[in-house]
Amino acid sequence: MIPRVQQLDIRERLRWRADADEFEEIRSLWIAHSKAEDARDLDGLVATLTPDCVYELSWLDVRWEGHEGARRFYTELLGAFPDIDFDLQDIVVGPQGVYEYARVTATWSEPWIGKEPDGERHEWHNAIFFPWDPEQRRFAGEKVFGSPASPGA
Repeated sequence: MIPRVQQLDIRERLRWRADADEFEEIRSLWIAHSKAEDARDLDGLVATLTPDCVYELSWLDVRWEGHEGARRFYTELLGAFPDIDFDLQDIVVGPQGVYEYARVTATWSEPWIGKEPDGERHEWHNAIFFPWDPEQRRFAGEKVFGSPASPGA
C-alpha cells in the first residue's frame, strides 16, 4: 500500500503552496507527534497519521502499513531501544511535509527487524521525512533514511 498523497506526481506536489495557517498546522502536528513519541504515547502518535500511513526504513527495505503497522513499528522500536533519544539537528517544514535530521543514541536491548540485540549503546544519524496529506490533514507516515552505523544495517 502506498498512501494516496505519495502516489501523486512530484511535479504536482512541488506546486503545493502552504499559507501561514497550514504551515502552523503542519508544524504543530509534528510537535504533537514528537511529544507523543517522547512520552511513549502510541495513541497520540497514531492520531497524527493518516489511516493508510506507511513507515519505511529505506536502508533495510522494511515497511509497516496503516495505523496497526505504525503501532507495531513503534512498539518494536521502543522495545528494542527503550532509551532511544533523538537529538534534533535540523528541520524543514513545508507544504509537502516535515524533514528532520537527528543524531540518535540508544542501547539495543531487544530484537529489532529480525536481528538479535548486542546490548551495546549505539549512535547514528537519521533523516526522516513525514509526508503531509493536505486532504486528511495528517502525516502519511515516515520515510526513514539511516546511516551505515544504524542498527540492523
